[in-house]
Amino acid sequence: MNILILGGGGREHALAWAVLQNPKCDRLIVAPGNAGIAEIAECADLDGENPVGISEFAAENSIDFVIVGPEAPLAAGVVDMLMDAGILVFGPSKAAAELEASKTFTKEICDACGAPTAAWARFTDAESAKRHVRDTGAPIVVKADGLAAGKGVVVAMDEDTALAAIDDMFGGAFGAAGAEVVIEEFMTGEEASFFVLSDGETVLPIGTAQDHKRVGEGDTGPNTGGMGAYSPAPVMTEAVTAAALDQIVKPTVAEMARRGTPYRGVLYAGLMIEDGQPRLVEYNVRFGDPECQVLMMRLGAQALDLMLACAEGRLAEMQVTWAEDHAMTVVMAAKGYPGAYAKGSVIGGLEGLPEDSFNMVFHAGTKKVDGQITASGGRVLNVTARGDSLQEARDRAYAMVDRIDWPQGFCRRDIGWRALGPVKDA
Repeated sequence: MNILILGGGGREHALAWAVLQNPKCDRLIVAPGNAGIAEIAECADLDGENPVGISEFAAENSIDFVIVGPEAPLAAGVVDMLMDAGILVFGPSKAAAELEASKTFTKEICDACGAPTAAWARFTDAESAKRHVRDTGAPIVVKADGLAAGKGVVVAMDEDTALAAIDDMFGGAFGAAGAEVVIEEFMTGEEASFFVLSDGETVLPIGTAQDHKRVGEGDTGPNTGGMGAYSPAPVMTEAVTAAALDQIVKPTVAEMARRGTPYRGVLYAGLMIEDGQPRLVEYNVRFGDPECQVLMMRLGAQALDLMLACAEGRLAEMQVTWAEDHAMTVVMAAKGYPGAYAKGSVIGGLEGLPEDSFNMVFHAGTKKVDGQITASGGRVLNVTARGDSLQEARDRAYAMVDRIDWPQGFCRRDIGWRALGPVKDA
């Protein structure tokens, strides 16, 4: 098969790595890709939010299957255009992608199908939003309604922080994403990520993970797109997983089908779990980043078979084969992230690192300049490892981190702390 993956981050590097392990893949193109992806696949300069251009490229290159990585192409309707052109594609339609593109839409779906989630209210102006915060009090959660690359959420522990977040969002800090704001009840508990595939009817769980959203050790500082993850998530016991499926995910998929917008693709449910009961924090309509990296390390070649079955409506005949293993990824980011950061610094030490089914450095924001790997984004590398235990995976990941020569970068030293306990040198 000729396969096209849309995207250029660590998620897409991990997807490419897994797809290439499957003998069904004859040719792989990733658009736009990055310096790490370019070492294992062809890269193409394509605008991911141009459905016509992508459809034409796929036809010209005899592409048999397209995998959409990031959320923006989904919201732009790339899947719809490819389906109209008769090209097999993995990902939800533009209408179904509203589950991520609009916080309000997701809340309305939850209300309609009875899925447990935080109490919420939607606002189109700053003053009424602030009045709600003053009436409700803190802690409280302020979210930009639209797509904000994982950063449009402020967990405000005091009213002043919430009011400032409202000013930022309505003031344009997140562009069009903040034109409307959703304010939610603050939920307590432990967060986890639950991933399922859906072909519109069948729902197939494919893994759990736990992300680390805050920039600093001990989950302190501002939210980021994710500073590291591990899989599986111990908090996702069999009972919690069954409850999440029966009370949240399956009712959502059924409601989407009832509305005439069946959900096809990967559905990522961000959950808050307290006393064994899950509630929905948010949906993402694509693999999480960096959760995808740990999932792909554990799934390997079968990931392509599962995505193909999902796109072809054959999920009912599939099952996921899991090894009794663990995976961890540590994000190396440019100093200053998630605020202002410099680009162009050279990253050394990558050449001698192992690249196998137990150790991989997935590139997230890199570019090759004059033969050298340079940083071109905020989150730059995803240092990823597998092990028989989470501790073994952690030891392998940080051993690779310590061999990377990049003074302009940083990472959290406590990824996995909820499962492994506080890290002594963190």
